[in-house]
Amino acid sequence: MSPQKPRSNHRVDEIRAGLDHPIIDSDGHVIEFLPAVCDHLKELAGQDVVDRFNVVIGSAELTRGMDPGKKRELGIMRMPWWGLPTRNTLDRATAMLPQLMYDRLDEIGLDFAVLYPTYGLFTMSLDDDEVRQAASRAFNEYQAETFRPYGDRLTPVAIIPMHTPEEAIEALDHAVLTCGLKAAMVAGHVMRPFAGVTHRKARWMDTFCLDSAYDYDPVWARFSELGIAPTFHSSGMGWGSRDSVTNYVFNHLGNFATAGEAICRALFLGGVPWRFPELRFAFLEGGVGWAANLYSDIIGHWEKRNPKQIQHYNPANLDREQLVDLFKRYGTSAMTDRIDRLGEGLNFLSEPDEDPAGLDEFSACEIGSAEDIRKVFEQQFHFGCEADDPMNAAAFNTKQNPLGARLPAIFSSDIGHWDVPDMREVLKEAWELVDDGVLTTADFRAFVFENPVSLWASSNPDFFKGTVVEDAVAKQLAAASGPKGLRRRQA
Repeated sequence: MSPQKPRSNHRVDEIRAGLDHPIIDSDGHVIEFLPAVCDHLKELAGQDVVDRFNVVIGSAELTRGMDPGKKRELGIMRMPWWGLPTRNTLDRATAMLPQLMYDRLDEIGLDFAVLYPTYGLFTMSLDDDEVRQAASRAFNEYQAETFRPYGDRLTPVAIIPMHTPEEAIEALDHAVLTCGLKAAMVAGHVMRPFAGVTHRKARWMDTFCLDSAYDYDPVWARFSELGIAPTFHSSGMGWGSRDSVTNYVFNHLGNFATAGEAICRALFLGGVPWRFPELRFAFLEGGVGWAANLYSDIIGHWEKRNPKQIQHYNPANLDREQLVDLFKRYGTSAMTDRIDRLGEGLNFLSEPDEDPAGLDEFSACEIGSAEDIRKVFEQQFHFGCEADDPMNAAAFNTKQNPLGARLPAIFSSDIGHWDVPDMREVLKEAWELVDDGVLTTADFRAFVFENPVSLWASSNPDFFKGTVVEDAVAKQLAAASGPKGLRRRQA
């Protein structure tokens, strides 16, 4: 195939001409060619597994004719539909054909892109152990093989299911050591059935780090050993209110933010960032508005419910004599006539017999001050933000974020999916916040370059080795590790 001749994209050229840094896309999407994936799957696990996988791929068709009542009875929501480009045939082909995407990167405005799956997103949550594990491997083999010639500007992401730690480690080792992949997408949760209950909605959510069915520290340790940053791209559709049987938009709104917030909150309160300070984590496609809220909320909760402050609410510290006196002086007759029953009205939400071992709900975290919370959110957590999201500015709002924090928002184009009708517009949309005076050029540099480098190269300094951005990344890493760079991050 002859290379695609790039079309002119003057505004993108103007923007890039004024920059002194590359553009790194941390979350584009490929649309996998399923016949090739299924051939990998057949070779790995046989035709029976391929047939069971195809049932999943065809599930929307199987449920489309059901009436809403039947869907509700079976616990089936309105599934994603018409989620890929069609009128823009060039973009559809671009997401499917690595060479075409490679040839169009300058036209789109990207120097380097990390590419997530589309159909492969569904494999992480499959109940069938054999299909889930084999399909993940098949997608990983397909991606590695297909993108190998284009590694200087494109890198695909491995799929890592997490139903058990052993499963995750085996998938990670196969993806990295066998397939040669250097980025990974991790399931952010597993929906586990309650014992003795078969309905698909009767499940509890395991987020791996808190109250989990398993100890997942060996998984985080293996990520660290291999130099891979765990990134989460799970869906929150089907949770709670996002369970409409008729309206996909209702289910889709905010779902990635909800899913990202769940695993982020679990990682934090489970103490994972402190046990693995070398790891960087990313929560993709949900933006950063939820992260600013969670960061602020954690600080507020810790300041009022840390091991010292929690004693403000210890029922043992209630002065009963003073309370009785105040009741006698200010209570109504309905209260004073029943003063002998005062104890009956005090225990609800203020029970005196809480287990002392459970009073410190931050025990897994090494928090000595609110600054320790800021460090995790500024250095270890990264937040994938689509180009057209005006809330991206929340990451850089040092006047609003407690302690003047700047959250590591990372540019995530989402090219290949329905919310990008024209790939040539994503960089222009991201730049609009600069044109509008909401972001500075320094903020934009952090968004599309410095923060992506922090995510991908902190765990693996060689992540960008051999790529077109290698020299720029090396300079950024040197600047970030020096005294001036450290002061810049803390400013």
